[in-house]
Amino acid sequence: MAVISDNIRGASLMVGAMTAYTVNDAFMKAASDEIPLFQAVFFRGIGAIICLTLMCRYLNQLHFNLPRRDWGLILLRTAGELGGTYFFLTALFNMPIANVAAILQALPLAVALAATLFLGEALGWRRFAAIAIGFVGVVFIIQPGGADFSAYSFYALAAVVCITLRDLAVRRMSVKVPAVFIALIAAIGVTGLGAIGSLFITWNSFSTTSVAQLGGATVFLIFGYVFSVSAMRSGEISFVAPFRYTGLLVALILGMLVFDEWPNVLTLIGATIVVATGLFTLWRERQLRIRHNLAPDRIR
Repeated sequence: MAVISDNIRGASLMVGAMTAYTVNDAFMKAASDEIPLFQAVFFRGIGAIICLTLMCRYLNQLHFNLPRRDWGLILLRTAGELGGTYFFLTALFNMPIANVAAILQALPLAVALAATLFLGEALGWRRFAAIAIGFVGVVFIIQPGGADFSAYSFYALAAVVCITLRDLAVRRMSVKVPAVFIALIAAIGVTGLGAIGSLFITWNSFSTTSVAQLGGATVFLIFGYVFSVSAMRSGEISFVAPFRYTGLLVALILGMLVFDEWPNVLTLIGATIVVATGLFTLWRERQLRIRHNLAPDRIR
């Protein structure tokens, strides 16, 4: 069996993470017809904490005796998670969900550039061009200057900054810190945010449908947490980050199949550009491996 490179492994994990997060968002959007958002975030979080705690116990990864440096990075990552959640939800409350999701697709460029500036990762001009072209595709989807582009777009951009901080914090952590444990701490932080927010809203009763929807959201959120942490620990950020764009593609598919939301022509053009940049980065990885005759785990 062929051994895959760290970059391909990271890209695969990122595709899995974005797919899981997007399906989670779809479940939450469906549940929002009956359950207020902060109430849904709180109860989804309770389920995630229980499941992740059991996973940590089963895998023997419930490790609190960590170096001070790693705890600092875990808390920094959790702060980024909380800030990203707050700004994302604020934007979501005041903008169409498609617009918010599209703005968040600026993350690959932000993360790759931040890794170059703060972590010293090399970013070749071809990969930079691929990321930049992918961002152009996102601009087609956002369509700035349109009727739906408002001041709350800056909240979505603030979420991009917070999530970039979150991902860079993971990159600096020791590999000894278990991914499931990191996900557990994140779940505790976000659930606390949901608990505080739910104090200021009127709670609704649950139906069988809403319970099932929150259950589905919980399962996919757990996969999203674990896959996203693992993805940021595999390969180069400049290679792995562009595969965040796959979340947009999943959102388009779910929008058409589940919510009967049909994208316009510019959106489809942008999505096509996004797919093309992802395929190019995969092709570039293969060419580098052949050219330098490197073992997969040494490709950079």
